Amino acid sequence: MANIRPFPSGRPPKELAASVASVPYDVVDTAEARALALGNPVSFLHVCRPEIDLPERTDLYADEVYAKGRENLDRFYADGTLRDDPVPRLFVYRQTWRGKTQDGLVACCSVDDYDADVIKKHEKTRKDKENDRVRHVLTQSAHGEPVFLTYRAVDSIDAAVARVTAGEAEYRFTAPDGVEHSLWLVPVEETDFFVDEFHRVPFIYVADGHHRCASASRARAALKERNHALSPDHPVNWFVATIFPDRQLRILPYNRVVKDLNGRTPEAFLAEVGKEFVVKPGAGPEPGTKGDVRMYLGGTWYGLTPKRPVDLSDPIGSLDVSVLHERLLAPILGIGDQRTDKRIDFVGGIRGAAELEKRVASGAFAVAFSMSATTVGELMAIADAGETMPPKSTWFEPKLRSGLFVHRF
Repeated sequence: MANIRPFPSGRPPKELAASVASVPYDVVDTAEARALALGNPVSFLHVCRPEIDLPERTDLYADEVYAKGRENLDRFYADGTLRDDPVPRLFVYRQTWRGKTQDGLVACCSVDDYDADVIKKHEKTRKDKENDRVRHVLTQSAHGEPVFLTYRAVDSIDAAVARVTAGEAEYRFTAPDGVEHSLWLVPVEETDFFVDEFHRVPFIYVADGHHRCASASRARAALKERNHALSPDHPVNWFVATIFPDRQLRILPYNRVVKDLNGRTPEAFLAEVGKEFVVKPGAGPEPGTKGDVRMYLGGTWYGLTPKRPVDLSDPIGSLDVSVLHERLLAPILGIGDQRTDKRIDFVGGIRGAAELEKRVASGAFAVAFSMSATTVGELMAIADAGETMPPKSTWFEPKLRSGLFVHRF
């Protein structure tokens, strides 16, 4: 059963919330982060991407980068950019985008639950990315960026969240990307209800933030190694998350672009693809249904439909990303491990088909693939089976903003 608890969050005052809130560390590179934070000394990017305050070409993994992040976080607390809540509490965080709203409960979740698979995963993590986040967490003694979790919706929890959001929001602002963000304080007297209700939820699922979860676990392990008498109630045993009901979420596709045709001419490549797929030239860029993949080659969109039946009882093998890899990317284009192969890149569905066309037209890539999005149900089925999805199978949108609630230990 899932364990959550309130926490004494570090939060910006109302007038600074929109300026402090930043995109997560992992959706921008250094140049993009530097541009977004330009002229804004209170952007949380100064904490989660602190290299932006150091000379260009500074090694991202240099000691001074991690030290700068701690320095900036300490400055935020010292000058009032962030202020600790006087009592531990929960929050409701709402995101509204393109006419759709999702409401999540902000709480601290248990590292023990993550280690015991009460919080279920669906992706593998990369050790180098884990190492980076662990150093940030340990140097800052804080979890500054929430994990995005989901669970099978419970009517009583939805009703309680609705009661909270019927009141006045603590924050409400629209970010530059058009997403409206709102935050409500859960009344202290309602805290026990949420804690008890989530204790009846059998599993929670990582939607976005596998590396943040893994780094929370490893940071806790590192502190326990240093201090064998670490109390079970120590704050490092908990990490901050926003937990959304599954029926409110949307996943966008995670599309693929490949740099070359593995030594083939476009004509020879199409002939090979035609052995595994029904190829229909002149199709639009947007797939119609599951199993319908679109391919952009030589200025033309093609529809690809598998000739051999797909085993729909296989939760992983039936994913469009799996079918594409097993029947085209690997055998025809020679793509090996998608996590490490330098010939393939991934484009989040938020960027649209125009980005795929742009990359191919630039000459940097030879072919692009557009797919239907993985569903939340498919994600949960794979996690329940103890399996992991192929790399870059899900793109959740909108993203959580960082800096609105910080959990220090």
